[in-house]
Amino acid sequence: MSDPIRIALVGTGLFAQDAHLPALQALDDRYQIVAVYSRTRANAEALAAKIPGSPAVFTDLDELLAHDQIEAVELIVPIETLPEAIEKSLKAGKHIVSEKPITPDVATGRDLLRIAQAYPQQVWMVAENYRYEETFQRAGEIVRSGEIGAVVLVQWTLLLPTLPGNRYYGTAWRRSGTFPGGFLLDGGVHHVAALRQIAGEITSASAEVRQTRDDLPPADTLIAVLQFGNGAIGNYTVTYAAGAPFSTYLTVVGESGVVRVNRSSIEIMVSDDTRTEELTYGEGVSGELVGFADAIRDCKPHHNPPLEALRDVAVVEAMLKAAQSGSRVAVDDFSDLEASQ
Repeated sequence: MSDPIRIALVGTGLFAQDAHLPALQALDDRYQIVAVYSRTRANAEALAAKIPGSPAVFTDLDELLAHDQIEAVELIVPIETLPEAIEKSLKAGKHIVSEKPITPDVATGRDLLRIAQAYPQQVWMVAENYRYEETFQRAGEIVRSGEIGAVVLVQWTLLLPTLPGNRYYGTAWRRSGTFPGGFLLDGGVHHVAALRQIAGEITSASAEVRQTRDDLPPADTLIAVLQFGNGAIGNYTVTYAAGAPFSTYLTVVGESGVVRVNRSSIEIMVSDDTRTEELTYGEGVSGELVGFADAIRDCKPHHNPPLEALRDVAVVEAMLKAAQSGSRVAVDDFSDLEASQ
């Protein structure tokens, strides 16, 4: 068995505490947490105290990246600070798993991918856990198998009230209004990743966007009409301003059947036959970290290369631009970046 990967946690916020740290600790045959970084020493020390082995504490990212005993970094920092941290980590020779979205906008992402081309020996994964969720993976398999026929229509409504008292509401940078879309980008890339994985590539969008609550800038509600490359059309509706006491589903309608996706189950309806598959939800972070370790130690491909993550951002950006312009906007196809890879 290979030696555990010596990894540093860069960021000590809620998702680092709730998801990344428990996943790394459960994978202690693959990872050894050797360092923790936060701009605030007390935060770094508090998280480090939960980790066996007394990891080093840093408040200077450059100092951490200069440490030659650190093989990899998990960048769990605010959206606006991610691009600089990624670039520094690439240039320092580290393997990287960086949180989503990859960047606040497509232009910044393009710049980063060009920089990354100079470091092909390093693994860079973007932490899109939806691509590792069993439910979404299985739904994609069913649709691609042809069981429901060619996809005609996709519909997903999400009611995700983000209210005072919600832990993520209390994260100041998420409600700063200083990056495009606010929660519509932060959560939207998850939803786009699932839609693309299940129903196929999204090629264009028209949309309406609103800010209905002053405390959720710059916007909290979106409704979009999506065109898929396979000819299907779709509706994606999401609000962070309000909710309802019932579940909503991602529904994919094919020429001969329907797939309805909940977080932990899938209903497949074909002709008069209906079946339900119960699946596991909530292990996406662990799955992506296994994939990251396998990519570093065994050179195995993983599901979250940077270009895939940038495609997610591109769909959200197209929706936001469509709402602003009042016209349909094409999603960037990145053929130029594909050709250079």
